Amino acid sequence: MAAKVRIPAPLRKLTKDQAVVESSGTTIQDILSDLEKNYPGIQERICDETGQVRRFINIFVNGEDIRFKDGIKTKVDGNAEVSIIPAIAGGLKF
Repeated sequence: MAAKVRIPAPLRKLTKDQAVVESSGTTIQDILSDLEKNYPGIQERICDETGQVRRFINIFVNGEDIRFKDGIKTKVDGNAEVSIIPAIAGGLKF
């Protein structure tokens, strides 16, 4: 069974405007590789040149931030929900 991956709006042009896609793999790294195979160009938007998730991108597996787990080595079971969320910054200081 494939994991469901929620794609943020800025990356949907790469997934043919699909908000949710399926991806196979046992780790986030596998999921990202599978996404790249099916949607070329998406991995470079998510990962830096060293293969690590860019610092302004957050990835959650079943609601848990992978930064507090094993990063891209975080395990993903077949029915997991993976969310890719760009960080939001800026605004006014009070």
